[in-house]
Amino acid sequence: MSSAFLDLPCRRAQAASSNEDWGRRGGVQGIGRVYRSATIRGMTGARVSIQTEDFDLQKEIAALRAGNPRVGAVCSFIGTVRDRNDGSDVASMELEHYPGMTEKAIEFMIDEAHRRFDILGARVIHRVGLLQPLDQIMMVAVISAHRGESFQACEFLMDYLKTQAPFWKKEQTPEGARWVDARVADDAALSRWGITANNA
Repeated sequence: MSSAFLDLPCRRAQAASSNEDWGRRGGVQGIGRVYRSATIRGMTGARVSIQTEDFDLQKEIAALRAGNPRVGAVCSFIGTVRDRNDGSDVASMELEHYPGMTEKAIEFMIDEAHRRFDILGARVIHRVGLLQPLDQIMMVAVISAHRGESFQACEFLMDYLKTQAPFWKKEQTPEGARWVDARVADDAALSRWGITANNA
């Protein structure tokens, strides 16, 4: 049976094991090292939020760049629930996460984005719970002095979130409920950053 149909406790255990093993192997610089606070390069406040409520991109960007005259570029991405996936209609999507580990994993990748790109700050919000088509699922926002760094860092964080962050998505379709796994194409996108994933 496909891993997409494993029950949630088993999927959580697999995620915990794989993420811990990845950290011990040092698959990405910074993974498995000391967890850092949400303050970096003059930016204060939470960088990662996992929440059920919706968010306002304009307000989040305003807070991210507030009082920083060095900001010359802002890049953002919003993911939304669509009404069709893999040939089936989607009535709703339910998202679960691994509390604590999910936030830490994303924090580590924001640290890695700071190491790789000359950015001034980043903010990631990901919703969980029951969502309907047209609902916002998540956002990534990055600020920098120049646009190229923001574009790259935003793509880097999105490629990670699509494949490695401990989230589980279950879609309700006319054929019944189904778990949604990361695609091989998402693994390929992550590999361009020198990170190996195995979601095939």
